[in-house]
Amino acid sequence: MDRRHFVRLGLVGTAAGIVAPGAARADSMAFDPFKTPMAGGLYYTMDSPGRWAKKAKGHTPLVERNGGAFQVTTPHPMDGYVHYIVKHMILDENFQFVREVMFHPENDTPISDHDIGGLKNVIYAISMCNKHDVWLSALKV
Repeated sequence: MDRRHFVRLGLVGTAAGIVAPGAARADSMAFDPFKTPMAGGLYYTMDSPGRWAKKAKGHTPLVERNGGAFQVTTPHPMDGYVHYIVKHMILDENFQFVREVMFHPENDTPISDHDIGGLKNVIYAISMCNKHDVWLSALKV
């Protein structure tokens, strides 16, 4: 086996090891995104802000339920194209994409409203900042 093929197989194996734990989520919530080494490195949370510890309060999305809907708010000023919240993403209990809301940096406030219909157990909200990466919160349904 040549070296390039060996390295390629190693990378595929490593990627499979990272992705495979997510496969278990479909049947059980064994995967907790707040208790993994990815929190504070790949994405950030209030309790795992990583290198952005001083930025947690303004970047962590706040998720509030209101009957059959919920609202995501990121308490972050929109400073035009200099520093702004790009979007909110909603993921289901299995960390699967549900929807996203994009924000215009000069005209919008980072608040998005969503329907709970079809969602159960937990909803994950992601807030993406153009400078300070991706932040995760959850709401138990």
